[in-house]
Order: sequence, then structure tokens, then C-alpha cells
Amino acid sequence: MFNLRRAILLSLISAVTATGCSKGDSVPPQASEPEFSENGTSGSGASEGRASEQLQPVATGSENAPPPEDVKPTYDCDQQLSSSIEQLICRDSGLALLDQQMAEVFAAAAKTEKAQQDRYFKARQRGWIKGRNDCWKAQDKRACTEDSYKRQIATLQARYALLPGRGPVTYLCDGSEVTATYYPTEPPAAMAQYKGEESLMFIEPTASGSLYRGRNESIWEHQGEAKITWGADGIEMQCKVRS
Repeated sequence: MFNLRRAILLSLISAVTATGCSKGDSVPPQASEPEFSENGTSGSGASEGRASEQLQPVATGSENAPPPEDVKPTYDCDQQLSSSIEQLICRDSGLALLDQQMAEVFAAAAKTEKAQQDRYFKARQRGWIKGRNDCWKAQDKRACTEDSYKRQIATLQARYALLPGRGPVTYLCDGSEVTATYYPTEPPAAMAQYKGEESLMFIEPTASGSLYRGRNESIWEHQGEAKITWGADGIEMQCKVRS
């Protein structure tokens, strides 16, 4: 009888132990993956930043791998960027290189006497940054951003004479004079002066001669003669190049 009771007791202990081990194995480990999945894939701002600090996603293919880029823009790409265009520049080494060039050109322009006497110099640059970031509205965001950089770089180079120019070329127009200096920027640009005013112009396609156009001004030149319009009224002047 003693042996029978002992056998039953041992059998019960064994069954309880086995059940406890089974329950222990069935409890899944606690993980933060669900939290990361919600915040890291669809969140933005501070929530996205906290999720990425807690757990980094495992790359499962080239789609998740970072792009092989060596060039970075002048601003910190690791900070939280509210502009999708600034994020695009961080991912694109070609645009990042233009950003570096912009910083160099802006610094060179800021040292000129003309810029130091211009109280709107920095404000105009801030306005350009806003305009560049508005490229998120464009159908081809990269092309828009690239063009914005190139035109602003050319603007600073021409406006503050950072490159050797051709000229000034003098145009004699019905008793008045218009002068223009042409710069080998990308795209080519010209700075023109007339009656104390100045206008920045960029080259445009034309069937013959050369055409530069600004906001309300233009210079079309062909074989020593020119047609120049100036101002919002757009009065056209017949001109000749002073030899």
C-alpha cells in the first residue's frame, strides 16, 4: 500500500511539473516591435524619432538599404526635417553637392561691398530657401530643386560679380544708354543698368542672335543691333552696340 501511494504521489508531482514547464514555454517574450511598427512606418515628427531610437528595422532587401551616397548637404540630415525637399537633398548626392556650392557662393557674395550695403541680402536668401522648399508641389521635384539651386547660384554670381564677365557692353538707345555685363554662369546671366536701375536677366532660346530676359526687362542682340525693353510698361527701344 505504501508503495502504491508513493507511486501515485510521484505521478502527480511529475504531471504538475510538466504542466508548469509547458505554460512557461508558451508565454511569448515581451517585445517593442508592435510599437515600432506603428510609429516607425506611419508616424512622423517626435514619435518617429523616438521609435527609431528604440529599435532599428532590419533591412530585408535593397529597398530598405541606405543609398550609397558620400556627399551630404551643409545642414544636419540627422535632425528632424519638416521639409520633404530638404529630406530629398539629404538622399541625393547631386543635390547635396549643389547645396555645398550654394553655401560657398553665398559666403563669397556676403563678403562683397555690394552685399554688405544691401540690408535685404539675407532676407532674399531666406526667400529663396522658401521657394526651393516649395518644389514639393512640382511634378518633378528633383528637377525643380536642381533648377532652383542653379538659378540662385547664377543669380549670386552675376549680381555680386563673383565671376569674370564680358563687358560692360554699352547700348545706345535713342539718346539713352543701357549697359550690360554678361557672365558665364549656369545658366548664362546678365546684369543690366538703365537710368539708375538694374535688372538680372537669364538667357532664353531665340531663332537668331542672343536673348536675355529678366522680370520686366529684356535684351535681344544681333549683329551689333539690339532691341531692349525696360520696365513694367515694356517700351521697346531700338539700340546699337557702342563699338
